[in-house]
Amino acid sequence: MDYYFLGIGGIGMSAIARYLHQRGDRVSGYDRTPSPLTRQLEQEGIPVHYVDDPSLIPSHLDLVVYTPAVPTDTAEYQHLLAQGVPIKKRSQVLGELTRGRRCIAVAGTHGKTSTSSMIAHLLSQTELGCSAFLGGIAKNFNSNVVVNNDSQYVVVEADEYDRSFLQLHPYCAVVTATDDDHLDIYGTHDNLLQAFHQFAVQVDPEGTLILKQGLTLQPHHDHGQEEEHEHHHSHVEGVSAHILNYTAHGIEADYYPWNVRHYNGNIFFDLRTPKGVFYDIELPNTALYNVENAVAAAAVVLTLGLNEYQLRHGFKTYAGVSRRFDYRIKTPDLIYLDDYAHHPQEIAACLESIRYLYPGKRVVGIFQPHLYTRTRDFADQFAQVLSTLDELIMLPIYPAREKPILGVTSSMVLRKIDSLSKYLCTPDQALELVPALCPDIVVTMGAGDIDRLVPRLEETLRSNL
Repeated sequence: MDYYFLGIGGIGMSAIARYLHQRGDRVSGYDRTPSPLTRQLEQEGIPVHYVDDPSLIPSHLDLVVYTPAVPTDTAEYQHLLAQGVPIKKRSQVLGELTRGRRCIAVAGTHGKTSTSSMIAHLLSQTELGCSAFLGGIAKNFNSNVVVNNDSQYVVVEADEYDRSFLQLHPYCAVVTATDDDHLDIYGTHDNLLQAFHQFAVQVDPEGTLILKQGLTLQPHHDHGQEEEHEHHHSHVEGVSAHILNYTAHGIEADYYPWNVRHYNGNIFFDLRTPKGVFYDIELPNTALYNVENAVAAAAVVLTLGLNEYQLRHGFKTYAGVSRRFDYRIKTPDLIYLDDYAHHPQEIAACLESIRYLYPGKRVVGIFQPHLYTRTRDFADQFAQVLSTLDELIMLPIYPAREKPILGVTSSMVLRKIDSLSKYLCTPDQALELVPALCPDIVVTMGAGDIDRLVPRLEETLRSNL
């Protein structure tokens, strides 16, 4: 079949494009700007162009795959619509590709990419194997897609944006977090919870729902429900699947870590499971928050039949995900980390991990806000968490799919921070400023195009070592 992707450079779109290409289908696409990811697609044999020009679209197409990140007034979208070519959202295509297989779906407002890539790596190290569609470049695969046609399992990052994850009907599902996010889509937190509840209802009755302890998926729950939930959540209304809990804090869940400690950037913990305790699990070069993600991943693969040795070996060889607590420089004199954190909770988790692993060090953070609506909705929370940095460099907001909102700027957040150690810069200015601040640790954070600054900053910092 002939597939055409509008917005092929997106992390989720490119995963499906790669999967179809490796399967033997003809794939091509358009994106607004070149990126390392689109260049890699081209190197793999997928034609990509960067001009919104309908004349560049192949003459015969069986299906167009598009992402809501591409505006509907794009000339190519309007042309394809007028031509009557079948058009489906990325989420619909993903739902079709997972149908008929045992889908392991990881949902949540953060933690999805790390948890799903851990599960994919753990399974791929065993005879079970898996295919996978990931929301980041997993270093073990050097890709955001894994193709294994001999395995019945497919691991999917289940994105809540635009209710995309409701296209999935998982055999096993994880819900990591339900914090406020994407309120431009949902409007209220209750609406967000209703979507997560529907996702949970869609889990196979013969399968398993693995739920972070302390989460509720039901809006307007009463006090009695909350009290029962806090202790052990064995029931969610309408969910027929078996439910297991996990946590990083506490001892009431089915799966939880104990005796967490670190040495030279590696984290060790004992894993408590319904089948006993697995001592001294090692996670190399990782963040403190990945302990929680690892516990969730362990709950999944142990439920599917992996043993202690397979789990232990899988975690020890897990290499992480690009832009997720990603060490770019690690020397006695300087640490440079890059992280996708773009929500206040994610930034807090990233900075907490840095302080945990490297107490007393001088931390310089560079943050690029992502979306005007998110910046507006969480301005106070951003200011609070970013104020814990020793020095803060803010870049202008990355708009992605949005139009500017009057008064919503990076300066608006900076004004809320009661510190003189803060700067508003362009990326080029940040390159000059960072070395002058004499950092022990540098961290770049954001979900926009800050990734294009990363290699340049790494080169600049290395030249100053």
